Amino acid sequence: MKNVLIINAHQYYPFSEGKLNAALVDKAITQLEGKGYQTHVVTMEQEFDVEKELEHHQWADFILLQTPINWMGVPWSFKKYMDEIYTAGMGGALCNGDGRHESNPKANYGRGGTLSDTKYMMSLTFNAPAESFDNTSEFFDGKSIDDLLFPMHMNFKFFGMTPMPTFACFDVMKNADVESDFTRFENHLNSHF
Repeated sequence: MKNVLIINAHQYYPFSEGKLNAALVDKAITQLEGKGYQTHVVTMEQEFDVEKELEHHQWADFILLQTPINWMGVPWSFKKYMDEIYTAGMGGALCNGDGRHESNPKANYGRGGTLSDTKYMMSLTFNAPAESFDNTSEFFDGKSIDDLLFPMHMNFKFFGMTPMPTFACFDVMKNADVESDFTRFENHLNSHF
């Protein structure tokens, strides 16, 4: 049986209650458990035990990060989670320091990850429309969603994880198409799990 750690990184705001991210998490649980995967969910509202969170990361064969994109990045509460949990994991649980050694301190930065058998997938919700990406005449100057999320990809790479294709829902506040998003999400999960 394979294990999936699902991180719901949504940060509550009165104008953004997190219903879509929660619904996507619920869909992922139902679909993945229906395929025989075991799941564990962590949310940013709960209190964290650092050691237990490190154990969850070590237990997982897959990590599914479900997050809105706020101000071109992940919410502050997930950044706090990373600062506390991921920093604590640098002693071997997630990586062996930054991968460098005293004998050659200029080489192998970021190559100390201990989760090389773990894959990760990001599922993102954007206020921005899909058309604002991959288009040099739009806001993101031709950049893709993965270009925008490059720092998150590097965080997971730091632990030795392998990326899976990113999923995204667009224009979720002004022009949402939730039923289509749910169908695309289910198809995405079926294609990669």
